[in-house]
Amino acid sequence: MTRISIAAGLALALIATSCGGGGKRQLVVAFSQANNAEPYRAAQNALMEKLFAQYPDVRLVISDAQQDNSRQVAQVETFIRQKPDLLIVAPNERAALTAVMGQAIEAKIPVICLERDILQPNYTSYIHSDNVAIGRLAGKFIVDHLTKKYGKPRGQIVAMRGLLGVEGEINRDRGAKEIFDQYPEIKIVADPVADWIQAKAKDRMTEVLRGQPKIDVVYGHNDPMAIGAYLAAKELGRDQEMIFVGVDGLGGEAGGIKKVMDGIPAATFVYPLCVDKAVEVGNRILHEPGFRPDRDYVLDSIMVTKENAAQMYEKFTVK
Repeated sequence: MTRISIAAGLALALIATSCGGGGKRQLVVAFSQANNAEPYRAAQNALMEKLFAQYPDVRLVISDAQQDNSRQVAQVETFIRQKPDLLIVAPNERAALTAVMGQAIEAKIPVICLERDILQPNYTSYIHSDNVAIGRLAGKFIVDHLTKKYGKPRGQIVAMRGLLGVEGEINRDRGAKEIFDQYPEIKIVADPVADWIQAKAKDRMTEVLRGQPKIDVVYGHNDPMAIGAYLAAKELGRDQEMIFVGVDGLGGEAGGIKKVMDGIPAATFVYPLCVDKAVEVGNRILHEPGFRPDRDYVLDSIMVTKENAAQMYEKFTVK
C-alpha cells in the first residue's frame, strides 16, 4: 500500500494509483482528513496507513483540509471526479460537508463518514463513538472529584470548548452539562473556545485565569486543550489548585494517556480513532460484492485515570 498525502495534484495522484505493476488495476481509497495537524487526526492517518497496508491491491490517498471547510469541499469534489472505489471523510464541520458528501453518494461512490457527523445521512456508513455519553462520563468524574474535595458537589469549572458547531463540541458539552445541571452549586464560570488547538487553549486559559480567582476543574473537550490549559495554569503558578480533564485518550508519547501517566490530566476519555472499524467495513465494501454495511456503528469509550493508564497506553498506542 502506498500513501500519497495531497496538497495539490489530487487528480494526478488518483490517476497514478489506479494501476499497479503490470497494468493490474488497484483499488483506490480516498481519505479526506479535516486537519492533519491535530494529534488525534495524525494518529488516525497513521493507523489507516498501517491497516490498509495489509491489502496489496489497495492504494490509500490522503488529503489534508487544514481545518478549512472550503479546502475540504474542493478536495472531496476532486475525489468525486476521479471516482475512487471508496471515499472516507472526517468532516471539518458538519454543515459544510453535507452537500458534497451527498454528491459522492449520487456518483455511486461508497462513503464512510468517520467520527464527526454531517447534517443529513449522506453516507453509506457512519462510524463514531457517542459524544453525549462521553460528556456524561466526564461530568460524573468531575462531580465525584468535587464531592470528595468539598464533601458535597460544588465548585467552579472552566469548559474549554472545541470548534463551535462540530458534533464533538456540541455533544461533549451537552453530556457534561446534563450532569452539572443536577447540582446547583456546580458552576461553569468560563467556556472559552480554543478550536481543539493546544496553543489557543493556553492563550484562552491565561485570559480566564486573570479574571477567575478560583477554579476547581478544567474540562477540555479534547486532550490538547486540557494540556494547553494546564500549561497556562502552570506558568501562573496555579496548576495545583485545579484538576484537568480531557477527551481523546490517544496512545503514544504525545497522547493524552501518557499525559495522565505523567500526572498532568486527572483523567481522559477515549474517543476511539474509529479507523479499525472503518478499514474493516471499507475492506468488505471493496472485496465482498453485495456486502451491505450497517448504516451506523457506535464504538464504546473508556475512562483513563492514573490507575489504568499504563494498561490503556499499551492498548491504544499504534505500533
